[in-house]
Amino acid sequence: MAVQVREDSPAPRAPAKKKKADWPWRLSFAACAAPLFWLAGRALRADLGADPVAEVLNRLGLYTLSVLLASMACTPLQIAFGWKWPLRVRRMVGLWAFAYAVLHFFTYAGIDQGLAFAEIWKDVLKRNFITAGFAAFLILLALAVTTPAAIMRRLGYRRWKRLHRLVYAAGVLGCIHFLWRFKLKEPQPKAYLAVLALLLLVRAVGWVRGRAASRAREGPRVRPGSV
Repeated sequence: MAVQVREDSPAPRAPAKKKKADWPWRLSFAACAAPLFWLAGRALRADLGADPVAEVLNRLGLYTLSVLLASMACTPLQIAFGWKWPLRVRRMVGLWAFAYAVLHFFTYAGIDQGLAFAEIWKDVLKRNFITAGFAAFLILLALAVTTPAAIMRRLGYRRWKRLHRLVYAAGVLGCIHFLWRFKLKEPQPKAYLAVLALLLLVRAVGWVRGRAASRAREGPRVRPGSV
């Protein structure tokens, strides 16, 4: 007996392709989260030393700057080696940098200063390293708020891109905050400044190469009256 097939019956669907796991994204996420869990573990073991607040504050500041520089390294890695995966993880790493900055700021404002806003404002105005750090925090706040795609569409890509170039200012201010905080006593702030300088150099080289390639594609410009 023949089986009738209705004409309006839906065609069988092709089996969905399984997405490959994005291991660079997952590993980068884990690397960003690991310091926070390590610090939390130390806190649970009461292993933060004689001044736990200062230890947490300093560690969170270090993590903020480290992850911020890691986010800034994504494009230089793509320029230097042609890798695509750093561009996929850049946004996520940048948001982790902001998360650490928030924790660092609220540890200072809430735990260290007890939300004494008058005293906090005096620190911001009078202590240069806090001024630099607060300015970097405000920049990261602006970048985080404007990260969603809907905000990018509303601003327009060009304006959004110009705004997000302020991440370089945040990196410079973060390194200055670190350097002034320890007053050149430690080699670590100088190492971070050296890393930042290298990243900016690679970006500058990439920009020059991009401009040269763009001009080469456009061809030589003919001046009016030269023909």
